Amino acid sequence: MTTTQGDANHPFACRHTQDFPELLMRCGCSLMITTYQGGKVMMISPQDEDTLVQLPRAFDEPMGLALAGRKLALGTKQELLVFSNEPELAQSYPEKPGVYDAMFFPRRLYFTGQLSMHDLAWGNSGLLGVNTLFSCLCHFDSEHNFTPIWQPPFISELVPEDRCHLNGLALEDGEPRFVTALGETDQARAWSPGRAGGGIVMDLRSGEVITRGLAMPHSPRLHQGWLYVLESATGEVVRIDPQSGEREVIRRLPGFVRGLSIHGEYLFIGLSKLRRGSIGGLDKLPVQEQPMQSGVSVIHLPSGTLAGELVYQNSCDEIYEVLALPGIFRPNVLGMHNTVHRRALSIPGQTFWSEVAEK
Repeated sequence: MTTTQGDANHPFACRHTQDFPELLMRCGCSLMITTYQGGKVMMISPQDEDTLVQLPRAFDEPMGLALAGRKLALGTKQELLVFSNEPELAQSYPEKPGVYDAMFFPRRLYFTGQLSMHDLAWGNSGLLGVNTLFSCLCHFDSEHNFTPIWQPPFISELVPEDRCHLNGLALEDGEPRFVTALGETDQARAWSPGRAGGGIVMDLRSGEVITRGLAMPHSPRLHQGWLYVLESATGEVVRIDPQSGEREVIRRLPGFVRGLSIHGEYLFIGLSKLRRGSIGGLDKLPVQEQPMQSGVSVIHLPSGTLAGELVYQNSCDEIYEVLALPGIFRPNVLGMHNTVHRRALSIPGQTFWSEVAEK
């Protein structure tokens, strides 16, 4: 393993397998991860074949991420932010010209309230969110905090009670197809006592549960006809046949697995440690039978082998989302509170960095 930040006491210091930077370069991508516990969106970039660069940006408990073309959505504690990538402005960024090849600027903000929003996805109908508090999928607009569009058939009413801990969403051809939940329950937090083995995957097209008995499933993703799901409570990466519901374990990882991005032949997977009182006060889960780590593991999908890993040594114990950014090597995100973004101006076909007006 190699330390990226030199000093292990440096905030967000991490170590990684020697070929991790080369792997990102070979895949033609960088990574963006969210840690609500650390209050950061972290961008992980290959500087060269031997060195990684980390860029943290502060947000209020960031969780879900979704990318579609130049649009990036980020869910936080009580807001949903939509950014636009402006590569031209990135190249001429006054602070560091010529360093970044992508720069995401805030374009829209929705005040959602504290919905415990989990996965986000850009679909044919716009941005979709998994509203865990209200046990539904939803849209966003300028009139309401959210607009429900679907709820599991066993949920009898839309109330802010986190009745089944609906958390994950997989699209097929731009439409919602599969969701994960921690239980088939219809009372406030009734999923919690059986969370270690009560998880389900539901097919929205048929309205049926295709597989049961999962150990806290998260992050469903469709890829080449297979559904990939993370069983967080066991640390297992699972491949499911959407037709039969049969599943096989690809690999077990040393952490509470959550956050999955599939790029090329590789699975990029987030790992978290479990703190007492975190994630609903979890304890005595199967994943805790082995030493746990927080970071990102990469699995080579054809072989199921571990292709690389990045492990945080401090500051980051819990990761929610991992997102591969194809074709981007040095991304940057400017939040609402970063005043530099106010100087960036974009109109169709042109971009500008304005001068700071003297008062």
